[in-house]
Amino acid sequence: MPILDLVIFLIYMLAIVGFGVSFSFRKRTASDFTTGGGRLPAWAIGMSIFATFVSSISFLALPGNAYSGNWNGFVFSLSIPLAAWIAVKYFVPLYRRLKSESAYFYLEQRFGAWARIYASCCYLLTQLARMGAIMYLLALPMNALLGWSIPSIIIVTGVSVVIYAMWGGIEAVIWTDAVQGIILIGGALACLGVIFFGIPEGPSAVFRIAGEADKFSLGSFKLDFTTSTFWMILVYGLFINLQNFGIDQSYVQRYLTAKTEAEAKKSTWLGSLLYVPVSLIFFFIGTALFAYYQSLPDLLPAGLAGDKVFPYFIVNQLPVGVTGLLIASIFAAGMSTVSTSINSSATVILSDHFSKYIHPNPSEKLSLRVLRLASLTMGLLSIVVGLAFNGVNSALEAWWALSSIFSGGILGLFLLGLLSKAKNPQAVFAVILGVLVIGWMSLSTILIQNGMSKTFANPLHTNMTIVMGTLTIFLVGFGLTWVGKRKDIGRE
Repeated sequence: MPILDLVIFLIYMLAIVGFGVSFSFRKRTASDFTTGGGRLPAWAIGMSIFATFVSSISFLALPGNAYSGNWNGFVFSLSIPLAAWIAVKYFVPLYRRLKSESAYFYLEQRFGAWARIYASCCYLLTQLARMGAIMYLLALPMNALLGWSIPSIIIVTGVSVVIYAMWGGIEAVIWTDAVQGIILIGGALACLGVIFFGIPEGPSAVFRIAGEADKFSLGSFKLDFTTSTFWMILVYGLFINLQNFGIDQSYVQRYLTAKTEAEAKKSTWLGSLLYVPVSLIFFFIGTALFAYYQSLPDLLPAGLAGDKVFPYFIVNQLPVGVTGLLIASIFAAGMSTVSTSINSSATVILSDHFSKYIHPNPSEKLSLRVLRLASLTMGLLSIVVGLAFNGVNSALEAWWALSSIFSGGILGLFLLGLLSKAKNPQAVFAVILGVLVIGWMSLSTILIQNGMSKTFANPLHTNMTIVMGTLTIFLVGFGLTWVGKRKDIGRE
């Protein structure tokens, strides 16, 4: 790796950690740590929401997806505007009105303490799996780009993020996210420009070659949910994004950092809508890489495909200096997502567990100490999880299975509370049934391998797990409530 690229990358790492830690020198309160005192500007919060959307997985997986296939995965982004509209109309006003920094305070109000404990524990487990998967998947291309060992990269990345997330709080996370968001957009545009003007016949060749290979297809429009069709990805994307906006602490916490409700709504629109064109750029990079190597096949080693093509291009075809920028962009994408998870997890530990069950009404000093210790603990545990991912056959598949089991039911419970008059007993039964459905759908392949009949196998696409789990909880809870009402009317 050229010295200039390495210097650019190291300067970025030192600068972003130093910038994040600088927020620790201000006078801090627990409110500053968790919500920034409700005084952050809408554009910075929006950039932070955007950076949370874009992980290092997106930065590398989306171009690889487009290179190997088509733009079917872009349909996920098309679901975001509808989810954002629902968030702005219903979710943002709800959480601003509740004035609790916990996303799960509402569930306790509706169904009791068990719902808050259940949801918050699911969230913490999901974040550990998420952070571990991101750090491991980030380490794979970095291992090829820098030559460092995978465990070393996981540890360096994790420790760097923990330092500024632990000391700087939500302000450090949001402002560093804003900077990192700008860097990753700049890196993506620079890369696309190099491809466009590096192809022998110019930019027009990209559209011609990709068009002939049907690379711009959004997938089949058949109403089929067993394969990756347009409609399956759209429905899956809608449910995932409703979960993000509606019940994910990482997003809900940002609604409270804005000065007013109107500012919170602006930031939600900015962060969500910015992801749509940026994800389009990532897909364009993959498609342009396909055209580039079709025109210059001698530049690509035999057998190299999919997710490995973009990292290879970064190292071997980009000009010196731009490679350093791209590596910094990939790290920016990963660090922004991990720092968000660390801060939001610490907030959940303080508000949903420590101050409620261990030490009610803690002092500011004790609250800050708990927040920092929780940030450190979650960060270190995520490093351990990342190291545990090392050697699995498919880290992405492992992450999808874990995230479905840990987080699939919370959205259904939230919608049940928001859209029905369900009481505690109906909610408990609905959640138990929903978790069983999620477990069956997630583990179906493993169960078949261990002797279960294929007759009882999950017939739907894996991505439909969260959809069916959410619908099961909502519809069962709603149905039981309706039956209970009918019985009450009958008795009267």
